[in-house]
Amino acid sequence: MELLTNLYLLLVLSFAMCRGQRSSCDRCDPRLACNCSHAGYTLVPTVTDRALTFDLSFNDIAVVTGGDLTGHEKLRILILHRNRLSEIHPSAFDSLWSLERLDLSDNQLTAINRRWFSKLGALQELNLLLNPYSCLGTRPVLQRLVRLRRLMFGGPALEELRREDLSGVSQLEELTVQANNLRRYESGALAGVWPLGRVTLSLHGPFLTNIGLASDVIGDVSYPETPIILKDLHLNQSVQPFREMASRRVRKITFCNLSVSDKGIVDFLEAVDGEPITSLFMDGVTLIGEGRWEKASLTDHKNIDEFFLRNVVVLNVFQFSSLLQLGFLLQYPRKVSIINSQVFVMPCATTYLLLNLQYLDLSDNLLTDLTLTETLCNGDGTLKDLRVLNVSGNALKSLSTVSRLVTNLSKLTHLDVSRNGFISMPGGCSWPSTLRYLNISWAKLTTISPCLPETLEVLDLSNNDLKAFILILPSLRELHLSGNKLLSLPPGWMFPNLQTLTIQSNTLNMFTRSDLQAYRRLQDLWAGQNKFVCSCDFVYFLQSAIKGGEDVHLSDGEDAYVCDSPLYLQGEPAGRVRLSVVVCRRVLFVSVSCVVALIIGVLVCVLLWRLHAFWYLRMMWAWLKAKRSSRRRQPREELLSYDAFVSYSERDASWVENFLVPELEEPRENDGDSLNPRPLTLCLHKRDFLPGHWIVDNIMSAMERSRRTVFILSENFVQSEWCRYELDFSHFQLFDGETGSDAAILILLEPLSKDDIPKRFCKLRKLMSSTTYLEWPREEERSGEFWRKVRNALRDEEEEEEG
Repeated sequence: MELLTNLYLLLVLSFAMCRGQRSSCDRCDPRLACNCSHAGYTLVPTVTDRALTFDLSFNDIAVVTGGDLTGHEKLRILILHRNRLSEIHPSAFDSLWSLERLDLSDNQLTAINRRWFSKLGALQELNLLLNPYSCLGTRPVLQRLVRLRRLMFGGPALEELRREDLSGVSQLEELTVQANNLRRYESGALAGVWPLGRVTLSLHGPFLTNIGLASDVIGDVSYPETPIILKDLHLNQSVQPFREMASRRVRKITFCNLSVSDKGIVDFLEAVDGEPITSLFMDGVTLIGEGRWEKASLTDHKNIDEFFLRNVVVLNVFQFSSLLQLGFLLQYPRKVSIINSQVFVMPCATTYLLLNLQYLDLSDNLLTDLTLTETLCNGDGTLKDLRVLNVSGNALKSLSTVSRLVTNLSKLTHLDVSRNGFISMPGGCSWPSTLRYLNISWAKLTTISPCLPETLEVLDLSNNDLKAFILILPSLRELHLSGNKLLSLPPGWMFPNLQTLTIQSNTLNMFTRSDLQAYRRLQDLWAGQNKFVCSCDFVYFLQSAIKGGEDVHLSDGEDAYVCDSPLYLQGEPAGRVRLSVVVCRRVLFVSVSCVVALIIGVLVCVLLWRLHAFWYLRMMWAWLKAKRSSRRRQPREELLSYDAFVSYSERDASWVENFLVPELEEPRENDGDSLNPRPLTLCLHKRDFLPGHWIVDNIMSAMERSRRTVFILSENFVQSEWCRYELDFSHFQLFDGETGSDAAILILLEPLSKDDIPKRFCKLRKLMSSTTYLEWPREEERSGEFWRKVRNALRDEEEEEEG
């Protein structure tokens, strides 16, 4: 048989491999939880061998081979719920030594193989529900699961439970058995498990066809401290199983998906008469009949402490008589919950029956202000011991009516009126002095008022339309304001004892350290999912708080604080944002930048000064200005008044006046030429500059009115600031374009090399290298030849112009 099974498995695997190779799943979060559900896989995909959780639910996997999970020694949770799994290789789970939870529910496994679990010594939870196997195997399949604490098995095909099926399972915290079609049950099959926590049984079929079998199953799991949940029942048949349960002194019973008549309830109450049942829960109840409870009126149920009814539907509700006949039952419980059961009123007469009531939950019903007034007997304080009242999810509209109705409930500490239609809050309200917890969330409040009592320790105003919260509540420890439109944190000084503040999903832009320091005792802050402006101060403060550098703990984690602006940071978690110094230290950055710019400017100025750039700029500006003014005058040929402009040092003035001027300006005898030479006209600054005019204008005017420029070069000339200043403009005039370099005549009074000329006069230095200059002779006999050369140099240009 095992050989045939392996051959079949090999065929299935070969078919699956023909359909495609194994793909990979990369949907793993930082906690190494790989969620590969709803992905359409037909084969087990590959994931990192470091994965701790592997969720493959809601796929189309039909087979798990021996090598699909090899290497996953660290895996703790494996979920294969809702696939098409029909075959699992015997050694498929052998490498999962650390596995703690295995879910194989809702598949197509027709048999359970004990080899699957032989190496799963760490397994704590196993779910085998909703598979088409008829029994748990021919041999004990759970024998080696010594740490198993939660076991779920059964399905529509389960027909048999034997005593050895749960062999090896010594204790369970939770046991779920779905056996709606169970036909054979070996007495004691479930009795070996002790201690046993919560038990959930689905025994629809046995209750209908084999009441003795149902009694045996229930009897084997009935213990005083074990809550029992019975699902999918019709309580209109024999109540013998409940007598068995009562005899075992079971205290907590829950019915889920229950169909029952008033007669069935009476029979049940009679079956458990006088037994120590303390809690009776019914979830999903369909009730038929007319509400005839008389037969149970003499039963004793003084041990019942809690009634819980949810999702109750009463067929033919208008034929149902009053609940007043249940006075024998209602006088005992301290907790009553009737949730989502279309209750529109509980008559005041019924309320009077609840003598010991401390907890009343009427949430998700149809109560209005008027019917609540009837239910609470117009606020006369009938429920004198009531401590908790929950009327959330109804149709209440007046908060003042609610406060009036509860003001006489002298022991009321908790009031939940959330999910009602409150639009406004009255200016003043009357509340019991004992009220500590108030929930008005999911309403439509836009403002708050002193209506709220100062005695509150917990206040929930989440999911309203509040834009501000200004109210002194000195005793408040918890304040919940999520889902409003608050722009800033409420002032902390108003809540000196506040420890927890929830203000998520508002319109907060930021908050600062000083804002939180105003809350003297604040420990936990939930402020994520807001539109944060990630300024430098906010980001630095938030990152410090995330790292534990602040007294307040950001309980919702750093990923909840996301930047909304500036735009380039939108969507980024504020805790991981890195802002530059340019953005965050703008003043410091500008100051440093200015200092650096100043230093660079000084260095550049020094460099320019060393390169004589300022001199070039100054000369260029003066030259352009002079040229612009000269262009308004007559053409240069008409302006010529001098044969030469003489540039010399004041220390060389005696040579110019005693030698140069007499030789060139005074008439001379014929030197052998046919014609007597004409005297030359020289322009000297001491003699010919116009007083009162700008020196630049005088120099430029003299240069323009002279045919040539004569430089009297000497050591005095080079060292003289005045001469250098005069030479500056002469330098520009030489290369103007209207006069060429031939217009310059260099006369050296003493030996002077070009290296003695300032380097900024680069073209003049070049001129000394390319132009023949005249040197004043030291021998007197050679002076005649020198003056002849000077005259010839000055007359050459004149003759060219005349020619």
